[in-house]
Amino acid sequence: MTAEPASPGGLESRSLVELAVQRLRSEILSGALVPGERLVEEQLTRRFGTSRAPLREAMRLLGQQGLVEHLPRRGVRVAQLSARDIEELFSLRDVLERFALGTALDAGPEPRLLEGLRVAVEEMERAAADGVAIEQAAAHRAFHLALVALADHHHLLRVYEPVLLQLQLYMATNLLREARDRSPRDGARRHRRLFEAIAARDLDAVLAELEHHGARAYLTPELGPAAD
Repeated sequence: MTAEPASPGGLESRSLVELAVQRLRSEILSGALVPGERLVEEQLTRRFGTSRAPLREAMRLLGQQGLVEHLPRRGVRVAQLSARDIEELFSLRDVLERFALGTALDAGPEPRLLEGLRVAVEEMERAAADGVAIEQAAAHRAFHLALVALADHHHLLRVYEPVLLQLQLYMATNLLREARDRSPRDGARRHRRLFEAIAARDLDAVLAELEHHGARAYLTPELGPAAD
């Protein structure tokens, strides 16, 4: 008995969309595609080795996540946030992280969740040693997700994830700019100190580390092509 060919809406089609989403999101979050950069279908289909249909669906899904913008009659570009957007998102991230850590330290973080944070900081240290931008961005995101997961608060994590995802648009550039002035290991060391303060359940030390975490140190809103 021979297998039937995959239908346009079947598993093969969905897997092509998933691959296009992963590839495009990876390039955006690593800083290879910068905020405001136009996404030209012909170039992307050629580079990704896919057809227009899965690429367009991938861009639609990434639009729902806030990573790309569809402009009337002008195509699609990597989402570009205003200075106010960036400041509001960072402020919201700070509030959510402080709430998560206060909740976790008050109850005492579960060993399995603390282990997840330890693994995340080790991934960050490995990525810093390798110096690969895409690995550093992924490790940074994994650490902060693991940090908020310490609260064991599912609704909090659901609110936090899209905030972090949008900030990653600019954090990749932030990491690249920091690397010009400092060793990538400096950022990893900051996160290691934060982890150790959390493991010691020292809330004062945790808040002090967050206060000097350097999230905005190399960040400016004028990134990539100018908005038009």
